[in-house]
Amino acid sequence: MAGRDFRKRMHDIIFEADTPKGKAFDILLFVTIVLSVIVVLLDSVSSIHEKYGAWLETIEWVLTILFTVEYMLRIYTVNSPVKYIFSFYGIIDFLAIIPTYIGLFIAGTHYLVVVRILRLLRIFRVLKLMRFVGAANSLKLALNSSRAKIIVFLEVIITIVVIIGSVMYLIEGPENGFANIPVSIYWAIVTITTVGYGDIAPQTIAGQTLASLLMIIGYSIIAVPTGIITTEIAFRSKRRTNTQVCQNCNFSEHDDDAVYCKKCGEKL
Repeated sequence: MAGRDFRKRMHDIIFEADTPKGKAFDILLFVTIVLSVIVVLLDSVSSIHEKYGAWLETIEWVLTILFTVEYMLRIYTVNSPVKYIFSFYGIIDFLAIIPTYIGLFIAGTHYLVVVRILRLLRIFRVLKLMRFVGAANSLKLALNSSRAKIIVFLEVIITIVVIIGSVMYLIEGPENGFANIPVSIYWAIVTITTVGYGDIAPQTIAGQTLASLLMIIGYSIIAVPTGIITTEIAFRSKRRTNTQVCQNCNFSEHDDDAVYCKKCGEKL
């Protein structure tokens, strides 16, 4: 019973942000993550590495050990460790510690620990307690709900750039820089996204006309995905959710008045 109570208390601290201890833990985690990323960035500067490389490496290892202990505690406190390990945050937490250990065998891979910055997504749970908008959760739900529309939109864009890129290859040809169809499709993608690197440009009137049409299309459709996601965010924002995480299944999208997990029925 004592062990179960300890697991429950540790779970509330590590996974929740509704309590003072949980909030303090998240803020400490936020500061530690930022410090870790700064250490990696500084270590990549040759002049700083030459003078303080040993100190930076020591700090990095201390932080990695702390993150490893935290990761093991997260696994220990949940009822279904496998679900956590293969969840989005579980994978991110694992990727946050593994590059340093791989660096013992493959030089340079420790720089990949900058992926730890993704863990800052957790801080939005704390900001929500400060009466800020829970933007991260709303965006995740909006993207998930609008994925079908976004996929259709991307299919249309891919179709357009493939067709116009192929036509541009026939019009301009290798002599004007359109060496093959993949290169022409690359030009079409750069043009329709309004990036316009200028490394490849049509020289003929027909090619310039087609390019102008593609640019206009780009300006016309650039707001489409924004509109899709914004509509979903507006809809989802009407729902009030809290920061409670189910100890059994790790589900975290509970309404404010929820007593039991809406996914598995476990008491929150």
